[in-house]
Amino acid sequence: MNYETTVRAAASPGQVWSVWANLTRWPDWTTSMTSVEPLGGPLREGAQVRIRQPRLAPATWTVDALVPGSSFSWSTKGLGVRTTAEHRVVTTATDGAEITLTVRQSGPLAPLVGLLMGRRIRQYVDLEAAGVKQAAEARSQVDENR
Repeated sequence: MNYETTVRAAASPGQVWSVWANLTRWPDWTTSMTSVEPLGGPLREGAQVRIRQPRLAPATWTVDALVPGSSFSWSTKGLGVRTTAEHRVVTTATDGAEITLTVRQSGPLAPLVGLLMGRRIRQYVDLEAAGVKQAAEARSQVDENR
């Protein structure tokens, strides 16, 4: 399964990044997460994060790549499936942010997991995209009022 969604936000990439970097607050802005627990520090390459999501088994994700202020990807492995999620933000021509989230699954059981769980996974990616957009725009409003 490969799924990607892109949203535009009336916020700067820095404001989007600050929302992403505050890992423990993710459940505040997306209903696709019930808890996000960094295991040993902030968002950085090699860091591990324990994530609990509604109707999914808890999973430990490892940050595979990170470009501060711009992108990060993390992955988790289950029985016969590797899931990789990418998060990217870039400046738009109108000084806002374009946020792109991608999820990919590979491995011998990926087709079956995609069939059984694909709809829920796509829904969670869409909820995350909408949530980070809303949280970043709220942060932008707070920053403008200072």
